[in-house]
Amino acid sequence: MTETYMPPKVWTWDNKPGASAAALNRPTAGATHDKDLPVGEHPFQLYSLGTPNGQKATIMFEELIEAGHAAEYDAWFIGIGDGDQFGSGFVDINPNSKIPALLDRSGPEPVRVFESGSILVHLAEKFGAFLPTSGPARTETFNWLMWQMGSAPFIGGGFGHFYFYAPEKIEYAINRYAMETKRLFDVADRRLAESRFLAGDDFTIADIATFGWFRGLIQGDAYGDAATFLSTQDYAHVNRWVAEIDARPGTRRGRFVNKPSGGLRERHAPSDFEALDPALLAGTVPA
Repeated sequence: MTETYMPPKVWTWDNKPGASAAALNRPTAGATHDKDLPVGEHPFQLYSLGTPNGQKATIMFEELIEAGHAAEYDAWFIGIGDGDQFGSGFVDINPNSKIPALLDRSGPEPVRVFESGSILVHLAEKFGAFLPTSGPARTETFNWLMWQMGSAPFIGGGFGHFYFYAPEKIEYAINRYAMETKRLFDVADRRLAESRFLAGDDFTIADIATFGWFRGLIQGDAYGDAATFLSTQDYAHVNRWVAEIDARPGTRRGRFVNKPSGGLRERHAPSDFEALDPALLAGTVPA
């Protein structure tokens, strides 16, 4: 039986080496080193990594381009395992040192945009796409967007961390977050039983925000054998929704941007996708 941990009266950081990129974290904010960010030729400069949070921004850009909007962007790779998110240039855009971070240079003055939900709203309002402009439909989109923003930590930092990344398996923690993750899948499944997309009949930023987190667990790409552990095949309506969104050309391209392997480490032009196996973008082979 594992010895019960008794927390001290006052917590202190012991800075012990840990597993994965989490070992770079610390209880203070700010830059750890000076490092300027690269800047490309397009109005939008994205600094990110192809995680479920990072994919929100790249899928949004590629969906905008697919819809005919002038949303060309440069996507620069941020290696969170190397501590790139703690460089001075990145911290200037996002003081919270999390990907994705966006610099919008399309106006007279550059505008920094950080937090994935804020990036989605910023781009949706700028281009008038994937977000209703008024009324109940707009409110419903925000309902589901904020649901995702509040729920993702339970899936990633909760279930994913304790089930897959943590150096030791803690039954209570795994059970706690497995239960919450399955509850969130049930929330989505019940909603998608009555609606084509999360906010209604139309594809919106709420779907873009949620898709990456759910797709990984549906397709078995996330956290080892978590799809089996969580029985994600049981959520028929979520599976239908994932498959439909995954077939969208813009979404498929966006999924491959800023991937350290098997995709585009950086993206600066539509022609960059020519370097990928066409079968990946067509969805005829697993990815």
